[in-house]
Amino acid sequence: MLNVVDEDTSVITVTDLWRRYGPVGRRGYDAVRGVAFSVRRGELFALLGTNGAGKTSTLEVLEGLARPSAGTVRVLGCDPFRDRRLVRPRIGIMLQAGAFPADLTVREAAWAWAGTLTSPRPVAEALELAGVHDRATVRIRQLSGGERRRLDLAMAVLGRPEVLFLDEPTTGLDPESRRATWDGIGNLLAAGTTVVLTTHYLEEAEVLANHLAIMHRGRVVRTGTPAEVVASQPARISFELDAELPVELPELPGTQLHLAEARLGRRKGKGKGGDGGGDGDGDGGGDGGGDGDGGGGGGGGGGGGDGGGGGCAVLLTTADLQQTLAVLLAWGNRHGIRLHNLDARSASLEEAFLAVAQSEQTLAGEFRRPGRAVRPAQPARAMRARRSDRMSA
Repeated sequence: MLNVVDEDTSVITVTDLWRRYGPVGRRGYDAVRGVAFSVRRGELFALLGTNGAGKTSTLEVLEGLARPSAGTVRVLGCDPFRDRRLVRPRIGIMLQAGAFPADLTVREAAWAWAGTLTSPRPVAEALELAGVHDRATVRIRQLSGGERRRLDLAMAVLGRPEVLFLDEPTTGLDPESRRATWDGIGNLLAAGTTVVLTTHYLEEAEVLANHLAIMHRGRVVRTGTPAEVVASQPARISFELDAELPVELPELPGTQLHLAEARLGRRKGKGKGGDGGGDGDGDGGGDGGGDGDGGGGGGGGGGGGDGGGGGCAVLLTTADLQQTLAVLLAWGNRHGIRLHNLDARSASLEEAFLAVAQSEQTLAGEFRRPGRAVRPAQPARAMRARRSDRMSA
């Protein structure tokens, strides 16, 4: 549940909401199961989740389009279903797909919709806010899919809503149109409008939402600010090592280690030939048998060859990215060890989402490469012990 807020600052409160399809018992299906959250006035609240998680079923109850099977919902202090006449003039709704007459122009459709509203904003203002003012004289059937979504947004904001519900508002929009749409929504937020949305574009939610909730199988399983939700996931550091190391890995407290076999290609370069003494293009890089190209014959291994030596791909997950990375880099510099293909990044909302959506899939599984065997997560000391045993043998 979200942080507790005062009723005076909360425009939406949801308490133990259930929504069932079908009869009670085995033949019924609970699409929403005990959901609870609050939305503050003037904020953007993102409701995220996998397909079938219950997002739209929850929104329909908040919008007054469906009655809850159990629990209580308050929007602007009213029951949105029972008090629909009080709530409906104060909210705007953008469904996943509109159904306006295809033969009307954009302006005609907006005029017709404005006639059903209590206190509409000027049609031209709504069309400009949604970015379809330049298509005002075009018939709806001639609009692209993205333009129809922007028309849906214009209709949703036409009534000057205090609370705006957006169900996947930027689906089908190109990047420029998405940015223009969010600029318009940002203007509404600045004017005090509360926005509740569902979206599959997680980067939008991470950047724009004040609070969010992630639903899975009908329940809210993560909630908070984007930063709070992301902080629940570890950062990741990945790199590749040569097959044999002369020293042990450093101590990395609080870090989980995942290993996979890898093939490390080395740059092709000039190498010294063996006993023949001539310089040649070494195509080896292993023990003995480099191909000397002119000069001397092939004796000992040609240096710097284009070899495909075996190695180890390493993935570390850590709650302290900066400290773990500093220890690793100091260790590599101290012993002259290259960390090939080094990549370090903090967690993202996408990773938090995937951790919920695919909870049965381990991070090691996510790191799996085709044809590579993956060892399970283990403390870093286990890898050091194994390398020590191999070196002593």
